[in-house]
Order: sequence, then C-alpha cells, then structure tokens
Amino acid sequence: MGLWNKLSNEFIDIVEWLDDSPDVMVHRFERYQNEIKMGAKLTVREGQIAVMVNEGQMGKGQVADVFMPGMYDLSTENMPLLSTLKGWKYGFNSPFKAEVYFFKTTRFTNLKWGTAGPATMRDPEFGVVRVTAFGIYGIRIVDAKAMLSELVGTKADFTTQDIEENLRGKIGMRIKEVMPEIGVPVIDLEAKVTEVGKRIQEKIAADFVQFGLELCEVQVQDIGLPEEVEKAIDQQGAMRVIGNMNQFAQYQGAQALRDAAQNPGMAGAMMGVGVGGMLSQSMGTMFGNNPQPAAAPAASPVSAPAASGGMPPPLPTAVQYFVAQNGAQTGPFDLPVLQSHVAGGSLTRDSLVWRQGMAAWGKAGEQSDLSGLFAAMPPPLLPQ
Repeated sequence: MGLWNKLSNEFIDIVEWLDDSPDVMVHRFERYQNEIKMGAKLTVREGQIAVMVNEGQMGKGQVADVFMPGMYDLSTENMPLLSTLKGWKYGFNSPFKAEVYFFKTTRFTNLKWGTAGPATMRDPEFGVVRVTAFGIYGIRIVDAKAMLSELVGTKADFTTQDIEENLRGKIGMRIKEVMPEIGVPVIDLEAKVTEVGKRIQEKIAADFVQFGLELCEVQVQDIGLPEEVEKAIDQQGAMRVIGNMNQFAQYQGAQALRDAAQNPGMAGAMMGVGVGGMLSQSMGTMFGNNPQPAAAPAASPVSAPAASGGMPPPLPTAVQYFVAQNGAQTGPFDLPVLQSHVAGGSLTRDSLVWRQGMAAWGKAGEQSDLSGLFAAMPPPLLPQ
C-alpha cells in the first residue's frame, strides 16, 4: 500500500511523444493518476503539435493552449488559457492535472477511396453512361482544435483507420456528384486521370476543413467504363489503323509512279498491264480528287448478244512467261516481274522464253507483248 501511495504521489516532469507509428494521427499523453509538475518540460518535435486540455472539460469545448514545435517549461506564463480555466489568478504553482494531446502534422498518404456505385454522367457522344472510379488520397492535420472536438474525442490513440472509412464514404459520395460536373468526355477520362484528380480535389477539399484536415491530393488510379464505351474505343483505334494503312498504300503507289517516270521502259510495261491506271487513281485520292471512271465503250454488234445473255464475258488473264536461265526453266513470271529482270540484266532480248500457246521456245525480243520491256534498251550491235 505504501508503494502505491508513493507512485501515485509522483509528479510527471517530462511530457513528450516518441512513437513514430505511421498510422497514428493523434496520441493522448498517458499520465494515469499522476499529476504534471509545474515547470515540467514539454517537448514538441518537428511534425507535431501539442494541445493541452483542462481535465474532464474537453467535451465542453475547454480546449486550452496549443504548442508548436519546440521545448517549453510549463508554467502559468506559457499556459494562459489553462491558467484561466484553473483559476490561477495569482501564479499558483502546485502540480496539476491536464490532458495533453499530440497531433502529427506530416502527410498521411495512400488512403484509398472509391465510388460506392456507378456515377451517372451525360456524355456528348455516348449519351447517359455510368462510370466508376478508384484511387488514393492524402491528408494532413492543419487545425488541431477542430479535429480534437470533431473527431478524436477522448481516444488515447486516433489512427487513420478510425477516419478512413468515414472519409472514403464521404469522398465516394461527393465524387458521384462531382464526376458529371468536371467536363471531361467519358472517352477521355482514362487519358486524363491527373486532371480528373485535380478537379475532384478542388471540388471536395472544403468538406475536409470542418474536421481540421487538408486534402493534399487525390489520385485517380482506375476508371471503370461501360462495356459499350470500351468497345467503341477499340473500334476507333482500329479505324485509325485502317486509315494509316490507306495512307501507306497511297504512298507506295506514289513511289512506284515516280520510279516508273524515271524508267520509260518500266512505265510502258506497267501501263501495259493496267498498273498505271491504279497509280493514277491512288494519286487522285491523295490530292483530294475524285476522278470519274472512264466511259465504257459502246457494245459492238458482235458483243451485244453476249451481253444480252445476262452474263459478262470472263476477265482476261495476265500474260505469264517461263524463262530459260543457265539451262534451267524458271517462272512463270508476269510482266512487272519480267521488267525487274530486264532492269537487273538477267533477262535480255536473246533470252529464251515460252508461254502458253507458243509451239516452241523463242527469243524474248521477238515476242510482241514483251517488246515494251526493252524499249529503253539499245538493240544488239551488228557484227562487223
């Protein structure tokens, strides 16, 4: 019994908070039944604020003195509000009972938020759509008195878990109101999550002030779009790819036309197989023209009966030749490929060729439908 009396009569002469738990926002200094000695040392470290409350009066709004980071000798001089509440009009210096709360003023980050259900938005392209959103946010204590009276109460340790569920619900409900107001089209939401986060922060920051908190940031990590919107995004991407393919084909056509212009023989052969018409059509498309198709020739008396039967005549097949090279048969090759062989020197006027309908192999230079391939090549020299 004597030991208990001795302990209960001891005075506290150092008041400080050393715990660095990342989720503890507010800590009440444990003094049990001991009294704080007048002149005791109060240490408030960087990233902390200390609030001294008259014992048993916190619920009545009797929040007393606030101490910023620093070291203090507790006395009636630096505790003016508590001295008034205690009635120390004449510098009373006996030990006293009071509650000291330490507040951590650094940022608390990685707190999660999410919409409780889809937010309904009106989009200029898709009409009415339902969107969900998820992310994280960060807060900081800026008004210790407001937080003490609105949230903490008499808890010994107030953590982020004690407030996160409340704030998550508050943010989720406010975001459902804010999303239709931020003015970002639904199809652009995922590409503008940073902008969306800033807009949300601006809209709901005032809701945190009443709790003595500052909403430092809001990060949007995921936007849940309706399935039909996601399909539309995929289709738009595919259309962009198709458009690029068309441009690439037009570019290839222009390059081929340029090469043909530099080689009259190649141009003659390509025009002979109808490639020139294709290239001119590509060039017309590139320059915004829309050339009208050439008028079909009038049906002759001979072809009229065939047309009257309701079936057009079959399309002519491209001419193809086999080429004898180094004693071996190669091919068959169409005219554009044969033109490339002429340009490379592997096909000359004297090269032996054969196509369907020929009785025997013959020289390439003697074939009427191959003469255009050698238009740019001089004839062989006559023997002296």
